[in-house]
Amino acid sequence: MKKASDILNILQHKPQFSKLSSYGCIRKIESAFSKPLQKMIKFAYIKNNILFFVLNHPGAKQEFDNNIQSIKSALNIIKPKECQDINIEDIRAFVTHSPIKIVTFHAKKPPQYRERALGKFDTSIIKDPKLQAIAKEIKEIIKQRHDT
Repeated sequence: MKKASDILNILQHKPQFSKLSSYGCIRKIESAFSKPLQKMIKFAYIKNNILFFVLNHPGAKQEFDNNIQSIKSALNIIKPKECQDINIEDIRAFVTHSPIKIVTFHAKKPPQYRERALGKFDTSIIKDPKLQAIAKEIKEIIKQRHDT
């Protein structure tokens, strides 16, 4: 009986699933960058044997350009196991200024509960007439909600 990792490995090397192997290769190369630079990478893709990194900040582009020569030379000497089937000739990066799409979820309406208060409290002990009027309004609202 085959293990799940064996099945995934077999599927990964089929032509229709070549994107899976390129994804693993991209993640391996991305792990060679520093953690702050990794956080500034929006996504990466391979097109025409060129690996493109899309960054979200111009400072990340400058940092990327400083590190790119060492990454290229390391890839020419030793290719990661994930990148054996992929021919990467060049690595480039660019900055995108498109805003990040924020997905919002619409929550259900909160449940409505029946009013438990009866509105039986004394407002005559309040000496300030403005506060007494407000307390009477609250008392009437409670009574209306209790009746429905």
